[in-house]
Amino acid sequence: MSTKVTIHRLCTGVPGLDAILGGGLPEFSFNLITGPPGSGKTTLAHQIMFALATREKPALFFTVLGEPPLKMLRYQQQFSFFDFDKLNESIRFVNLSDDVTTGNLNNVLARITQEVEAFSPALVFVDSFRSIIQEAALQTEGTSSLQLFIQQLGMQLSGWQTTSFLIGEFLSESGSHPILTVADGLLSLEQSVERNSMVRKMQLMKMRGQAILPGMHTFRISGDGIEIFPAARVRGDTGEEPLTIGPLRSKKRLTMGVARLDEMLGGGLPAGYSLLVAGPSGSGKTILATAFLAEGVRQGEPGVIVAFEQTPSQSWVRTLDDMIRAGQIGLINSRSPDLSIDEIVQHLTDLIQQMKATRVVIDSLSGFELAVAPTFREDFRESLFRMFAVLSGLGVTVLMTSELEDRYIDLRFSPYGAAFLTDAIIVQRYIEVESSLQRVMAVVKVRASSHNTEIRRYEITDDGIVIGDPVSDFEGILGGQPTRTKGYRMVKRGTS
Repeated sequence: MSTKVTIHRLCTGVPGLDAILGGGLPEFSFNLITGPPGSGKTTLAHQIMFALATREKPALFFTVLGEPPLKMLRYQQQFSFFDFDKLNESIRFVNLSDDVTTGNLNNVLARITQEVEAFSPALVFVDSFRSIIQEAALQTEGTSSLQLFIQQLGMQLSGWQTTSFLIGEFLSESGSHPILTVADGLLSLEQSVERNSMVRKMQLMKMRGQAILPGMHTFRISGDGIEIFPAARVRGDTGEEPLTIGPLRSKKRLTMGVARLDEMLGGGLPAGYSLLVAGPSGSGKTILATAFLAEGVRQGEPGVIVAFEQTPSQSWVRTLDDMIRAGQIGLINSRSPDLSIDEIVQHLTDLIQQMKATRVVIDSLSGFELAVAPTFREDFRESLFRMFAVLSGLGVTVLMTSELEDRYIDLRFSPYGAAFLTDAIIVQRYIEVESSLQRVMAVVKVRASSHNTEIRRYEITDDGIVIGDPVSDFEGILGGQPTRTKGYRMVKRGTS
């Protein structure tokens, strides 16, 4: 017979938080929420409280010296999670300011005990606990020490079978505070400003009795409260079955929607592959991506596009705009200056699952880097790797574009060293033929598949990309020193 205790997990009502917690908040746990002013501590506590509080399991919220309850409620009621019907029925606010200013921690503990015994709450919040710590330095001789007070408070809250939260900023002052040893869970919030972007991050530093999702997780505060974007992880890392949408690495080949391109790829793009289309400005990368999505719609395969370059109403081809308006293609087109890659991946994953999309376009990696907040650009390459792995785990086929300056004397595919992450590469370049610019493309690689290696001319017409014949009489187009042969030469700045 098993004597293992079952710990019930509570759904916090904060998007993304339960995933970080490993399934929810342990019932009857003693937790700390810490962070600098303005980082969202009180908002997070209120969001959890309004989600969990009921008439059968009410919440008791103690305010100290931070701000009066009426002032706090004036601002908190602006969030959509705020429910007036729960006030005084399942949520009660108690001001401890008078008790704390006496400097006597015995009085503070007695008042908390009195209110808890009278209200019988299932949830208890103390905001801000830092004020109690500061007043403890002024306490009169003969009262309980701070460490003893914390231990007694923790024991009593656990004995009352409440799920409790202490909110404060005290961790920045000391990394060995006695409260750290008593707490079951420790949630740390931080924020930073760089240029014109503000980035907020959250870290679950401790949670007893369950596996948590480690690392720094970005979050955003909006009119709906806090939304957390867990750091992108590959499903299956911890033994989970991959959540597959499309044909994961099947033998199926997808048609690209551009005549003769399937032939160049060796029969089409293998399903589940990632394809990088690299080329200079104006080479037709977006048009090729649009053809890829349009062909998917014709085949009954919904798609999603993440746009970082231009909005459809500006200069995208009408076909793409029409597909988006018809709901055949999903669009993520954000211009926020403080995006994180995890936020983008979360929105992309949700949209893929919602639309059951099997084709994904990211246009472009260059715009992607500029869209994320500056603080995330240092590890942009690593984040791309995680994003590719997540999309691969979903089984979708991904086409991404990369803007490259045509240097004509070397061969590059991505400024982020991301080419090795992709399964297939198409490169586009310019050549000059008798004082006229012409475009050429070639398939550089298709992993584990034979493909055509010819360099072919192509044109951009009103009907899209038209691929022509191979350039058989020109050498050096895709790298190396430009070579002039039979009237063809590379376009190189500063030369005639």
